[in-house]
This record gives sequence, C-alpha cells and structure tokens, in this order.
Amino acid sequence: MSFIRRRKAPANPVRNDEEKEKDKKKVIKAKIIEGEKITIKRWSCVDSCCWFVGLICSIWWFLLFLYNAMPASFPQYVAEAITGPLPDPPGVKLRKEGLTVKHPVVFVPGIVTGGLELWEGRQCADGLFRKRLWGGTFGELYKRPLCWVEHMSLDNETGLDRPGIRVRPVSGLVAADYFAPGYFVWAVLIANLARIGYEEKNMYMAAYDWRISFQNTEVRDRTLSRMKSNIELMVATNGGNKVVVIPHSMGVLYFLHFMKWVEAPAPMGGGGGSDWCAKHIKAVMNIGGPFLGVPKSVAGLFSIEARDIAVARTFAPGFLDKDVFGLQTLQHLMRMTRTWDSTMSMIPKGGDTIWGGLDWSADVSYNCSAKKHKNNDTYSAFQNGKENLGFMKNINYGRLISFGKDIAELHSSKLERLDFRGALKGRNLANTSNCDVWTEYHDMGVEGIKAVTDYKAYTADSILDLLHFVAPKMMKRGDAHFSYGIAGNLDDQKYKHYKYWSNPLETRLTPQQMVGMSTHV
Repeated sequence: MSFIRRRKAPANPVRNDEEKEKDKKKVIKAKIIEGEKITIKRWSCVDSCCWFVGLICSIWWFLLFLYNAMPASFPQYVAEAITGPLPDPPGVKLRKEGLTVKHPVVFVPGIVTGGLELWEGRQCADGLFRKRLWGGTFGELYKRPLCWVEHMSLDNETGLDRPGIRVRPVSGLVAADYFAPGYFVWAVLIANLARIGYEEKNMYMAAYDWRISFQNTEVRDRTLSRMKSNIELMVATNGGNKVVVIPHSMGVLYFLHFMKWVEAPAPMGGGGGSDWCAKHIKAVMNIGGPFLGVPKSVAGLFSIEARDIAVARTFAPGFLDKDVFGLQTLQHLMRMTRTWDSTMSMIPKGGDTIWGGLDWSADVSYNCSAKKHKNNDTYSAFQNGKENLGFMKNINYGRLISFGKDIAELHSSKLERLDFRGALKGRNLANTSNCDVWTEYHDMGVEGIKAVTDYKAYTADSILDLLHFVAPKMMKRGDAHFSYGIAGNLDDQKYKHYKYWSNPLETRLTPQQMVGMSTHV
C-alpha cells in the first residue's frame, strides 16, 4: 500500500476559489473579445409576472373549489353565529299565522324597471333578436353603445317606433323581478307571496313599454286592453275574488290612467262601464307614487343632470362630455331620453299653488338636515329648531331651478330677471367636430341660452314655459298626452280627454279610484 499517497489539502481554499472565479471571468472576457454570444440566466420581470399570475389563478381556482364544496347552509350558519338567529321572512310569518291565497295580485312596474327586448332592428343589432336591451346585464350597452342608443330612442315626432326598429316589453313575472343582477325590484315580494301559496296563475306582472305615453301603450301594443282582460280572467278563475293591485313609481300614474281608461266609452276608452273598477278591484296599494310629479324629472329633461349623474360627474369632471374620445355621453343620453314621452308624466303638477313661488313653499319649515330625535323631549326639539333657524331662513324650495347658489338664496325683490319668453333664438350652436351629437339646444344659439340664464330662477309655473322654450318638439308631444294644471270645473267636457286621466288634480275619481289614491306607501 506504499504506492497510495494522501494528497495534501490546499493551504488556502478560499484563495483557490477566487482563482477559479478569476479564470472564469477571463474565459468570458476572451469569448466577448472573439464575438461569441454569452447567455447568462437571470430572474426577469416577465418571470415575476408569470409567477404572480399563476399564483392568483391558483388561489382563484382553490377558492372556487371551496365555494362549490361548501354546504348551502354555511353562509347562513356564519351569519347566525355573528348576529344571532335571522328573523323569519314576512311570507313565513304570514304562513304561520294561517294566511293563504285569496285575492289575485297585479304588479304594475314603474319607469325604467321593466325589461325591454328587441324584436326588429338595424344591421348593427344582428344576433340580438329577443335579447334584452334594457334590464339584465346591459351587455349590449358596453359592446355597441351607439347602436344601443339608436334602438332605445323613439321617433322625435310621433313618440313611437322609429322605422325598422321594434323594441317591446318583456312579458311575465321576469319582466321586472330584477332590474340588474343583484338589484331586485319585485323579486322579494314575489318570493314572499309564493311562501303563502301564490303562483303565476294568481300573480300577474302588467309589463308595458315605459318609454312611450300611457295612451300610446294601447295604440301600439294594446297593453291596456290586455291588462283589462287579464284582470277579468283572474277574477273569474279565482272564485270571483277581486284583484289587489300594487303599482310602483310611475306605474301609479299609469294605473290611474288605466282606471279612467277602462271605464271610459270606446273608442277612446275600454268601454268597461262605470262600475268596472268596483267589480274587479279590491284595493290598490301604491308604492312611491308621484301623483303631483317630482322635481327630479325637471333636471333630467332640462339637462340630463339628475342627482345620480351629477354625483358621477364629480368623480371625473368633464370626462363624459369631452370630444377627445368621441364619448359625448350626456348629449347621447339627452337625445335619447327626450324621445321618451313617459318622462313628461312626472313633471310637477299644480304649478305654484302646489309647489310654491319664489319666496314660499308648503315645506319651507321642514329642515332636511335636522337629525331625528331618539326621544320625545319637546324642549330639545325646540332647541334643535332654533339652532337650524339660520339654515332654514334662506331656503326657497319653490325655486325648482336656480342659476347659482346666491340666486337660490336671494330674496325675490332683489332678483333682476329678464323674461325669456318670446326671446329670439340666436345662431346655430352646432359643433364643427366629427363627434357632435345634435340636440335641441343647438337650435337655441348663444342668445337663447343667455335668455334662459338671465331669468335666473324658475318655479313650477315657469318650468313649463322653460321646457317649451328649450325642447319644443318634446313638449309638443307632452302637451298632447299629459296635463299639469288644476281643474276649475270638472264638468267641462275637455276633462274627458285622456291627457287629463293621469293628473289627479284635473280628473274626477270614482269611489273605488279614491280608495286607490288613499292607499299609499
């Protein structure tokens, strides 16, 4: 074994490693000099992104697996563990009390809550036959917005369908159970009625095209006639029990129009006779009915800037109406909504007599900012009223439109106003860009717009003149279908016209119709 020798370890191993590293660098340097391509593997940003995406996908699929594997009662178990036992739904409570089906129920949806589907359209709407244009996911609004606006708009002269376009209301309970995913309208009420035995044979959704005027729903779709027939059928097939009607929002005005129409003689009315409502309607439960109109509708018709739009614009000022991307969102919305005659049914009715003038209104003493008291202490309520007196004294609710905060608070004796009625409209304001969207404001010109702002403050009486000035075509259609005044003599023959039927201040109500007016939520 003498020929086997033990090798000595290097005296300085660290030094040996350093020499190897130097030799490696020399080789790389030599290759670079010779022009050879050197590839050195490093962790790049792309690798990080790929790993991050993979991690997110893995977590997503894992959570999806847990969600599908989780028992259906688990969310309720967690909620009860945190908040305690959940109360029974109203339908379950009524069933425990022994209530069962008796009177058939009719739902009358309000404005914008009923679904609309396409039956005939232009070339841009290929593949959308009987697909929802309004309600549901609103998918077509995002995919082809200009095509959607074109099909949702009505004829600006007749207020009916445009040539080559037919959009009709969805039928059945699904027409207005949900406005959009997660946004219920009638679904909860339908579910609770189902718990006490109701089903589709004794529940009826009186769906209608909420864009067009009330009388035109009969002219175009025979909606009022079908509602009359369905109510008669439900009464006949449910043991003679009368129906309970539940209208909501603008549906309250629509059903008021129906009650006048069904008893009016043909051809203007349904010819049901003066006792039709008494024979077929047990009660009317109105939900949020705008009997006297709503000021919010004025903002929508005047400039499309209702409260919701105004809030959205605060987050992105000027973005919705810039020409840069060709959006012109507000102009498109104004052009579309001004063809919807139904919006004019909610213009404030009764004029200054109901809504007040420049310096007074019926609700002038009501403080919207005052907090509700948790006790009945009269003294504390009085003190709270004194504290808010300074806030209340400058409020003028009768001024539905004011151009500027100072104008809204200034006394009428200090207002310097120039009457806009009869003012000459100036040169056309049409935009020269390719992104321009025509509205009736283009026909007003600079002088016309200045005349509107110089009037400074508008009450319910002058609002009608204002809308006639800025949107004459729209108001011409509105005047043919709706009224906004107070009747002087209901025996006058003119009040038998259908334009007065949805205005409770200008139509005579039967005792059964009065029951519907008084039952209100």
